[in-house]
Amino acid sequence: MQKPVVNVMVKAARAAGSVLLRHMHKLDAINVVEKDRMDYASEVDEQAEQAVIKELRRAYPDAAFLGEESGARGRGNAVFVIDPLDGTSNYLRGFPHWCVSIALVENGEPQHGVIFDPLRNELFTASRGSGAVLNDKRIRVSERKGIEGAMLITGFPPRERERAPAQLECVRELLLHAEDIRRTGSAALDLAYVACGRADGYFEAGVKPWDIAAGVLLVREAGGRAIDFRGAQTGPMDARGVHGRPLIAGNLKFTTELQATIARTGYAAAFA
Repeated sequence: MQKPVVNVMVKAARAAGSVLLRHMHKLDAINVVEKDRMDYASEVDEQAEQAVIKELRRAYPDAAFLGEESGARGRGNAVFVIDPLDGTSNYLRGFPHWCVSIALVENGEPQHGVIFDPLRNELFTASRGSGAVLNDKRIRVSERKGIEGAMLITGFPPRERERAPAQLECVRELLLHAEDIRRTGSAALDLAYVACGRADGYFEAGVKPWDIAAGVLLVREAGGRAIDFRGAQTGPMDARGVHGRPLIAGNLKFTTELQATIARTGYAAAFA
């Protein structure tokens, strides 16, 4: 049975999903701003975030928030970390791969997480110590032991383009053995797909708490782990960790080999 807070988070994610679906067929009329080089936000992102906050505040009027669009609001050890539209570029181009991501983070660690894909009506939920679920069915990470034959997901974020040569060398090495590497454009859904075994592993640099908090919890609760490019635990997923960071996710054996490849090719050293 879902925790009461997860029920509220699901309601909030569905409210945001309704906003996104409502605007999906009038993309040409949406006001878009460039937050940073090749990093975009739209008025729909903001409306979806407000829908999430409105629902969460109904149940938790004194809650603290960390949103991709509105930043940090309120204080406390527990904070709702929100990405109202993970995959904005996909959404604005009509590419059908984006989601709503919400996590409740306490002292930097995600305790509850919800990722909602409105287009497919897929709802991923997790609570610490209670497992991970997709549409009421328990999920597990894949059992693949190594890179050979693996399906991987990565990203090429605009903030990390100066490290592109190191990343491309890593990709070249991985493709000698992996089946393929996908670049889908939504870190939250990427992690959800690792959690349910659709992909064997994920690696990306430059991700922020709102991109990964819910997804990292899903992976962990599905029997996997999430680490940085040097094999250490990822940092706090609240306002203390709003800088971009590198992340690897998958099962224990797979992440060990993937991290070793990232280190061997020099990609990890690019973050020294």
